[in-house]
Amino acid sequence: MTFAPMTDAEREAMLAAIGVKSVDELFADIPAEIRLNRPLDLPPALSEAEVRRHLSQLAGRNADVDRYTCFLGAGAYDHLIPAAVGQLVSRSEFYTSYTPYQPEITQGVLQATYEYQTMIATLTGMDLANASVYDGATALAEGALLACAHTGRDKVVIPTAVHPEYRQVTHTYLRHQGLEVVEVPYRDGVTPLSEIKARVDARTAAVVVQQPNFFGSMEDVAAIAEVAREAGALVIVAIADPLTLGLLKPPGAAGAHIAVGEGQALGNNLSFGGPYLGFLAVRQELVRRIPGRIVGATVDRDGNRGFVLTLQTREQHIRREKATSNICTNQALNAITAAVYLSLLGKQGVRDVATQCVQKAHYLQRAMTALPAFSPAWGAPFFHEFVVRTTADPEELSQRLLEHQIIGGLPLGRFYPELSDCMLWCVTESRTREEMDRLVAVLEGLT
Repeated sequence: MTFAPMTDAEREAMLAAIGVKSVDELFADIPAEIRLNRPLDLPPALSEAEVRRHLSQLAGRNADVDRYTCFLGAGAYDHLIPAAVGQLVSRSEFYTSYTPYQPEITQGVLQATYEYQTMIATLTGMDLANASVYDGATALAEGALLACAHTGRDKVVIPTAVHPEYRQVTHTYLRHQGLEVVEVPYRDGVTPLSEIKARVDARTAAVVVQQPNFFGSMEDVAAIAEVAREAGALVIVAIADPLTLGLLKPPGAAGAHIAVGEGQALGNNLSFGGPYLGFLAVRQELVRRIPGRIVGATVDRDGNRGFVLTLQTREQHIRREKATSNICTNQALNAITAAVYLSLLGKQGVRDVATQCVQKAHYLQRAMTALPAFSPAWGAPFFHEFVVRTTADPEELSQRLLEHQIIGGLPLGRFYPELSDCMLWCVTESRTREEMDRLVAVLEGLT
């Protein structure tokens, strides 16, 4: 079917209905010099079938993970997602829900959110988690603001081995509140403890550490946490891929006061960059500072179990000056997706995924660095991401791999000029041995 243009009679009827005589009168408040005084440059109208065909052709130009083999991570990860996840979260009760402004009548959504919070708290080893925020970057920024408010201090120490975009967002959040962000340089892929000590002082509200860090390398979280505690500062652990916690010590056990990160890896598709969800978990003493909302379990007067919004620290619910954050929301569907995914995998499933990620990443790193054009950037232990140096141009190599339907590693020169000859590669449980061997063969031919 096609849609015919509006007739003159229809246009006049619409103008009359809103009380104006002409289109010019309707737009009288718009200065003449900025009006478009010609027809829009649009192609002829298409039928519904033609539009679908055209959009399919446009979508076919994307290098998506259904048709390409992905070795790109850097904060968003191509994990296997059980088919049951999509089936469950597409139920209308979840799919159409947003913020429970009338929570008592949305018991199902509240319970699902409560389960999500419980799972995130368990995964991170913290006392409680909120009902999610936008993404990993804003979660870190919110955690930094929380630390400053709780301690009354005005400085946050962040290593440059933390995700560059997380750091950028944190700078943006804190800059206009008179708070300082001090960055710590990395060395050989990790953050030197001596550099942390040199920057932590009585003004430091929090020390941030990412585990594994942006380069995929393992940081000494416990040692960094001890430096922060000695100065009276809080410890914020950022996690880009929470599935690494299937094997790694959780932030709570490593001395963290706040754990933040990106929940995309928990059953959410890559989706070309979003929407994702940020998680934020804290120790009990910080509960009154946590941004967003917390769902709690209770009983009604008849003793029946029920769920409520225990804390609502957003300005829509309380006085603005009392709100801990005026720019956060919950990513309800994404958070429920994470809860469904974790429920399906269970404790052993998460551990199995993490184990496969580690083993496959080390297999590819050994095979890749056996090629003459590639070598390890440093010797730091890594999880499922690693950095290699290459004699080829990383940007050009990335483009040439696309011709072989391979999404290659991230050219690090985009964020770290001193690493212009390096690429960050990622391997998850999604990758097969055949795919990794094919990548190595293609790289050998291209270099």
